[in-house]
Amino acid sequence: MGQARPVHIRRDVKVGLSIVAALAWIGAVTLLIVHEPDPGASSPGELRDKLASALSGHDADALAGLVDYPGSGGDDFAKDYVTALADHGVHDVRVELGPDAAAPARATVEGTLGDGRPFSYALNVTSEDGRWTVAFTPPLP
Repeated sequence: MGQARPVHIRRDVKVGLSIVAALAWIGAVTLLIVHEPDPGASSPGELRDKLASALSGHDADALAGLVDYPGSGGDDFAKDYVTALADHGVHDVRVELGPDAAAPARATVEGTLGDGRPFSYALNVTSEDGRWTVAFTPPLP
């Protein structure tokens, strides 16, 4: 009977430590979520600069943070997109915002392919809650 007491104490300590570990893990995840930056850029100019940098540098993580992509596939889309850019040797990327640079509706991406040919395409610019992103979808009528 003298041994039953220490077994219960050890079990209680293990359970208590497990609960503390679970609470610490929940707290850490909550802090990471709270401190995760909002997607997009804080201004149209920042969007232009970050988008040009992400596309020029073939940076999937940076691009994923700027894309207004439906659902949860934005990261995969960005990875596939920058892989295609790298495969085509894309470089010297520039981004222009228009028609009004202070409140743009469109981002025009221009650059050079690996074989020296220029390319250009337009993306829709979206803004929500003061965050600016680009959408790789056509506008709805």
